[in-house]
This record gives sequence, C-alpha cells and structure tokens, in this order.
Amino acid sequence: MDFSQRLQKVAANPDALTQLGRGLEREALRITPNGKLSGEPHPAALGSALTNKWVTTDFAEPLLEFITPVSQDVDHLLSQLSDIHQFTYSKLGDEKLWPMSMPCVVGDQDEITLAQYGSSNSGRMKTLYREGLKRRYGSIMQVISGVHFNFSFPDTFWDGLFGEQSEQARQDAVSDAYFGLIRNYYRFGWLIPYLFGASPALCGSFLENTESKLDFEKIGCGTYFLPNATALRLSDLGYTNHEQSSLKIGFNGLEQYLDGLRKAIRTPSTEFAKIGVKVDGEYRQLNDNVLQIENELYAPIRPKRVAQNGEKPSEALSRGGVEYIEVRSLDVNPFSPIGITADQVRFLDMFLTWAVLSPSAPMDDAELECWRDNWNRVVLDGRNPELMLKIGCNGERLSVQDWGTRVFTELAEVAEAMDAAAGNEVYQETLARLQKWIEQPAFTLSAQLLDAIREQNGIGSVGERLAAGHAEDLNRRQYQFYSAEVFEQEAAASVERQLQIENGDELSFDAFLDAYFADIK
Repeated sequence: MDFSQRLQKVAANPDALTQLGRGLEREALRITPNGKLSGEPHPAALGSALTNKWVTTDFAEPLLEFITPVSQDVDHLLSQLSDIHQFTYSKLGDEKLWPMSMPCVVGDQDEITLAQYGSSNSGRMKTLYREGLKRRYGSIMQVISGVHFNFSFPDTFWDGLFGEQSEQARQDAVSDAYFGLIRNYYRFGWLIPYLFGASPALCGSFLENTESKLDFEKIGCGTYFLPNATALRLSDLGYTNHEQSSLKIGFNGLEQYLDGLRKAIRTPSTEFAKIGVKVDGEYRQLNDNVLQIENELYAPIRPKRVAQNGEKPSEALSRGGVEYIEVRSLDVNPFSPIGITADQVRFLDMFLTWAVLSPSAPMDDAELECWRDNWNRVVLDGRNPELMLKIGCNGERLSVQDWGTRVFTELAEVAEAMDAAAGNEVYQETLARLQKWIEQPAFTLSAQLLDAIREQNGIGSVGERLAAGHAEDLNRRQYQFYSAEVFEQEAAASVERQLQIENGDELSFDAFLDAYFADIK
C-alpha cells in the first residue's frame, strides 16, 4: 500500500486522527534584570526539582524545564504549558526567562551551578550525571535550551492500519511502524529546522567556549551569525557527542536499536577515562563509558516507553515495545511566551502522521550519513535559495523549496483528513500559512529573528526585549486549565515526596551505584 491508501484506512475512524497523544517539555534559562545568567538556586517556591511533575530543572540550577501531561487537544496542551509558565513567573521575582535556545551572556563555566536534587541516592546520581556531562562537554554546551515534543498514535489508529492482531503481534507491528517513522524523520525532518529553527546567531561569550571554524559575521559588539543559518543549536556548536559517532546505532528495528544502545553504555571511552571516575574520594562522572547512561545519547528523535519504577529506558522498550516518540530538534520559539505555537504543534501532528504512513525502507549507515549531511546543510545554510539537498546517496539533488513542496503536497492529504475528522479546517489553514514559508525563506523563524537582531544591533537587546514582553503577557493572563492553588499544592507535595525518598534510602551511595550498574559491569 502507498501513503494515500494507508491514510484512507486509518481515517475511516475519526478517533484515529483526533485522539493523538501529545506532551511538551520546554527548557528555559532564568536571567537577571541585566540579561545575565542567574546565579540563584532553583526557587524554593516551585517545590522540589526532583519530584515536581510540572516544573523541574535540566542541566543547571538556572535551567528550568516545564513539563505537560499527555493531552489529546492542542488548545488544552498549550493552555497547560501557559499555566505552568504563569505560575513559575509568579515565583521568579525580578528574574525573567531567556526566550531563545542559545544562551545569553555566560561567563566562566564554573559559575554555572549544576542542578541539585537533594541528598537521596537518586538525587545525588542525577547531579553526578551532570558533573560528568560538564567534564565531558563543558557546561556552556549544556545550557542550550530546546523544546521536546512527545507524540503517540491512539489504538484506533493502529486498529485501522493493522486490523485485528494478537497482543505480541500488535506490539511488534507498532514498534516497527514507529521505527519506520524515525527513519523518515531522518530523511525529511530537516523541514523542522528549516521552518522552525530559531538559532541563526549567538552571543560571542558562547563562541569563546568553542573551537568553531565556521565563517561567522558579526553584528554590534558581540553577536555572531551565519547569513542563512536556521538552527545553530543543532550544529556541531551544540550538544553533540563525537565519541558516539563510532557506535553506528541503527533504526531498522527495536532489537538493532537496543543492541546499539546497550553497546554504548558498555563501551569504555579512552577519552573519558582520562577524566577519572572517582578521584581522591570524589566522583567526577558515573562511569567512563561512551555513554554514562542511556539519556546521554544525542539524537534528534528517540523511541520511548514510560518506564516502571527502577526500570531503565532500554528495559522499558524491551519489555513493552515503543509507546511514543520524542522529537528533540525544536528550537525555542523566541516569539512565543511558552516557546512554541499551535501552528508548530499541528505541523508536527501532520508531519509525523505522514512519516509513519509513508513507505520507509531499511536504512544502512551510509544512507543515514547522507541524511545527516542534509540536516547539517539546512542547519547552517537552510535559507540559501541555491542550497541543494541529496536525494539518497546516488548523487541526485533537489532544492529545499522543490523538495519541501513535494512533501507539502502529501501533507495536504493529511490536513484534509484531520480536518474532516474534527469538523473544522485548522490543519489546512496551518499548512497554507507554512507553505508560504517554504516558498519564501524570509518568513521562517530564523529569518524573522535575524531581522530583529540586525534592527536592534545584537542578540542581547532582542532577547531582553522579548523576555520583558513575555513576562508582561504571562503576568497579566488568567489561568485557563489549572489554578494557582493546584500548583501550590503540587509544590508542597513535591517537597514531601523528596523527603520520603531521602528517608527511604537504605544503601550507601557507592552501593546504590554498584547496584544500578550491576548489569553492565
């Protein structure tokens, strides 16, 4: 069956296209009134960063992360994320949230305080993992922000696509379908940084901590940019693990992926061994393998399953197959107070649905490198009207505009089916707006941001102005999904949960780590 035939099969049941599962994770740096990175600890009024289900931290104390539950309604999803932002702002005092992916003015990396999660073994392990990241890649790289989009199809979608199956056959078929989606994401996902990349420029203080050989141009006293760049966050300037390049983790199925992941967490790294693991009684990293833990794997998209208590991500996948996918290649949208818009979510709905229904042949390492090269071209030069992308590894090339238009032709079928299922035209309207961005790169987020940076003579002034505007918008809005009381209750309850975890520890930290890594020693 081709793409259109598969789409017709699933669209026969409207629930298959209206009950998509979506969750958002948005990262944002806290900044001081003068635009510098905050040196203050995680606000106590937000509760425990270890156990609060909505507000936590990522790499560092000033790097907040906002997490929504799974939602089947786009407006509810964005209302939830907005409410979480609103409550957070009510506890920030005179601090604001930096509205971009690439960090603001940063000094010495040792001034960036690693995220702290209390005295429990699990909390100490989370901080030690970050100590390892700091020593391996540097803290500056780790405070780059992004938006992660978690996405799943309902059972009715798979019923329409596969018909009746046994439980194991369904689990295997769903996992295979998600890996087909992942392969198509590598083939065509460069559309996401092209449309929504929002890091064409960066602060000179960030560049000082890299060894970049890119030919940057300069604006004002400290902003560097590439004229046609879309998402420098996804380039080699961002968080990548060069040690991982030799692992060749494949995406042709669950077992191949898990085999590669297991190898990564068991393969010693000569480079990371130089750091040491425990030196003079102090831990420097969890271990000296290529990956300390599975979360260290750098990838623009990941297969996921909700883990049970004490279960590692790979163990969850092995137990129950792929449950959802995590899209990790979204820059923070600087023009949105919450870092993402409804048009972006709806485009991802359409694109991921198209990717899972389109043919997706197995992919060898050579082909995967071809697609990664396309991504890199778009990231560094995506708005160049003369840019040509590879079509496979046979030497044939196509322009971003021509190839994007081809994809949008089939996305139009998805939009029509989704709108027919819901009884409106919102997906077709979204696609029509974004079609103009394909035809005219000046409409893309990276172009809009670079225009603003040129007009205001630097990234700092743009960021501070946007941050102030977002703060004003969030401070004057009304809660739409949750309430201040609900957030206060969760903050207080999260502190109690952290205390229970700390009081429940029976092992020493050394014994805890030994038990956690027993299967890889």
